[in-house]
Amino acid sequence: MQPRQNIIEIFSTFVQFDGDRFSHWAMESRLRRSIQSCLQQTPKDTRSDFWVLYWYKYLQVPETKVLAQQHLTAYLQEPCYWISQKTATNFISNQYKLSDCFQIAIAQVDRVLQSFNPEQGGNLRNYASIVFASAIRETLRQVHEVDICTDWGLLRKTSQKRFDESLQNAGLSSATIQAYILAWQCFKTLYVPTKAANSRQLSPPDDQIWQAIATAYNSQTSQEVNPQTLEKWLLSAAKAVRKYLYPSPDSLNISKGGDNSGELIDNIPGTEQESLINEIIFQEEAQSRASVQVEINQVLADAIAQLEPQAQQILQLYYSQQLNQDAIAQKLEIKQYTVSRRLTKVKEILLRSLANWSQDILHISVNTDLLKSMSVVIEEWLHNYYSVSSD
Repeated sequence: MQPRQNIIEIFSTFVQFDGDRFSHWAMESRLRRSIQSCLQQTPKDTRSDFWVLYWYKYLQVPETKVLAQQHLTAYLQEPCYWISQKTATNFISNQYKLSDCFQIAIAQVDRVLQSFNPEQGGNLRNYASIVFASAIRETLRQVHEVDICTDWGLLRKTSQKRFDESLQNAGLSSATIQAYILAWQCFKTLYVPTKAANSRQLSPPDDQIWQAIATAYNSQTSQEVNPQTLEKWLLSAAKAVRKYLYPSPDSLNISKGGDNSGELIDNIPGTEQESLINEIIFQEEAQSRASVQVEINQVLADAIAQLEPQAQQILQLYYSQQLNQDAIAQKLEIKQYTVSRRLTKVKEILLRSLANWSQDILHISVNTDLLKSMSVVIEEWLHNYYSVSSD
């Protein structure tokens, strides 16, 4: 893929695919006129970071939110493409290709923009890349899990929360959802696989089990149903669960038209232009805080150095060599769930170290929202730390 060369291209073009390969950058004329107008009214600052902060500011203004979101979505096309390509190569999927991974990732733009906070010293590109990669990996993991399960195995493996959400997502009525949930509960209670290892490949219940399920269901409701009806309900429910876990990726590059087709740049109040730019420049300079960043790096590096050797090795394999958990487990001759637990434990240790340092040195009161933000920062830091270490 050919990188974009200037600010106008970076904030007004979108990736276009030809099959599963990059084709070209498609220019959105309205966004091009918008960024051209801004360049004429502002200092000739060609740094993309400056314009990220510029549009992030306008993202907070209701009148210009849509325009700002579209410019930032254009900006995030490149990191989304590279992360999609990088992540897709680590997974073997006959159904999800590069273009599909790209659509899964770019659908997370709203989530990225809502949770990104430039005041915490993060970089939108790096932050978005972490969210994009996580979304792709989780989707492919779930798809793999769904694909290898029969309908009956899937129904046994799914939780009630996910089962309920799937039925709501399918648009079923409240009464129908309650009936399906009761049928599913009776199914899970009475149809237990003889071996846990075979639960994914469960065959349908036999006639005797279906009759027992129907008897249990009818004893708890005034609605009399037969085994055939219950089987039909549960198969429909399994289809809803698959669709919920395995949605069709939709393109965000399609214009919605309507009220959004106008020139929203006209809504930006020109009288506030200069003061807003000065504020952004000041904010950008304030974010440098090099000494604080050095201390944060040292706190986290020290915490890693105190980990047991195997935990350090797992981090190296996961973030530097970018092996998945199954590959790490095979390499270290341990169970996959052990790798997962060690990674979770390490992140908890790093989070605790950073939270304690923030309280002791910066005198910041740590709350739930801040801890969530710190978790994202630590994930970004780990990627950067091991990327530098491997160079």
